[in-house]
Amino acid sequence: MFNIGFAELIVVLLVAFLVVGPKDLPKVARWIARQIKSIRKLVNEVKKETGWDEFAAEFKDTKSDLEKTFKEADVTAELKDAQRTVQETLSDVKRDIEEQEKA
Repeated sequence: MFNIGFAELIVVLLVAFLVVGPKDLPKVARWIARQIKSIRKLVNEVKKETGWDEFAAEFKDTKSDLEKTFKEADVTAELKDAQRTVQETLSDVKRDIEEQEKA
């Protein structure tokens, strides 16, 4: 969630230990855990009431549809094939001209 590594976690715990003290640290940790739980519950209720989850799901569907459309509309492979065909034709014509000049 916060992308905290082990070293950062140790530093945070050490600072908390020094600021709060060893006696009150478990109480503070439980209080923080309860607060986080209530905040998550509140956020989930707000999401449910506002329909944010439905909007997010619809947005993901639209995004995947657009990505699929862009992949289908991509003509890069066809253009590369056409380029290769034109280059082969030009090299054949060039070869024919060179053979006629020799003859």
